[in-house]
Amino acid sequence: MEVSLLFKIGAVGILVSVLCQILKHSQREELAFLTSLTGLLLVLFWVLPYIYDLFHTIENLFAL
Repeated sequence: MEVSLLFKIGAVGILVSVLCQILKHSQREELAFLTSLTGLLLVLFWVLPYIYDLFHTIENLFAL
């Protein structure tokens, strides 16, 4: 895993948390929820290839 990916995930986490706090204080809880869901999906799409590689490696490890 690359270090830059960890920095991207951290930056998205900080940005999403700040935006959610701003939206919650302005009485827009629905937009805050959608913002956090969007951040979660974005990070999931970044991490998904690494999860696929992990399962593929485990499958090859236990293949007969």
